Amino acid sequence: MAARKWTIVLVPHGAGESRSVSVSLTKFRVLATVLAVAGLTALVFGVATTKRAIDLSRLDRLERRNGLLTVELDQAQGQLAALGDTIQSIAERDRLVRLLAGLEPNDPDVQLAGVGGPAAAWTEDEQVLSEAPEGRRALDLRSDLDNYIRRANLLAGSFHEAIDSLESHTERLSRTPSISPIPADLGWFTSGYALIRMHPIYNEPRPHPGIDVSAPFGTPILAPAKGRVVEVRTISGYGKTVTIDHGHGVQTFFAHCSRIVVRVGESVTRGDKIAEVGKTGIATGPHLHYEIQVNRKTVNPRDFIFPRAIVD
Repeated sequence: MAARKWTIVLVPHGAGESRSVSVSLTKFRVLATVLAVAGLTALVFGVATTKRAIDLSRLDRLERRNGLLTVELDQAQGQLAALGDTIQSIAERDRLVRLLAGLEPNDPDVQLAGVGGPAAAWTEDEQVLSEAPEGRRALDLRSDLDNYIRRANLLAGSFHEAIDSLESHTERLSRTPSISPIPADLGWFTSGYALIRMHPIYNEPRPHPGIDVSAPFGTPILAPAKGRVVEVRTISGYGKTVTIDHGHGVQTFFAHCSRIVVRVGESVTRGDKIAEVGKTGIATGPHLHYEIQVNRKTVNPRDFIFPRAIVD
């Protein structure tokens, strides 16, 4: 049986003879296969070349991104180190402020605010991130930042506690009698605090719940601390008197005044003039009888006259 053939006729567009080419079916198939393989190879090569170019571009961009990430991580690490130094400095300030406020310093273990100890299990994303060196650095930096945030919150709470204590402490100091009610250059102590002493007029042993300060008639009598006048009256034996309530269970009492310049309900501060020295009541001469009560019990006023100024 004769082999089948394919005849291809080539007809020119212009003048000229037509040509015909006869090709057997076998050769046609071989030629078609070769052309198909060549086309497929070219396509695969083109795709591979394009993909490689894309991959190289992505790799270059990824390397650049990693380089920038490294720089950012280095900067963040430096800033965190500076933050750690700052927090340490603040912690030292906190220790001093708590000392001034009369508070115990924070326990060193508490100051760490939970730093250290077993780490929490990583999430799947964190596990993937930790596989790269820069990812591991990022996780470590985040952990350090979390620790610093906890310490900062602890210090903030400690400062608030210290401020509250300082305000209370300062207020109490401003209300604590601390100066002589008669200026030192204007008066002198003539009789001290005693459970029993010989009374200068009655000539018999009697308690003396205060101190006597002799001074010229009309010498100013000063409030020894902040307080509120709660009583102004004349008492047998004591003459004209003034009582100041300083809060916290402390009251001061002033007797034998010649003139009183404050009234009940008036607020006074340390050093304010409240009266003038006199000899009203039973007195041998112009002087001030000065008492202090703490929780309704008399105490020695000399213990509340300090050699230096106290905060107002």
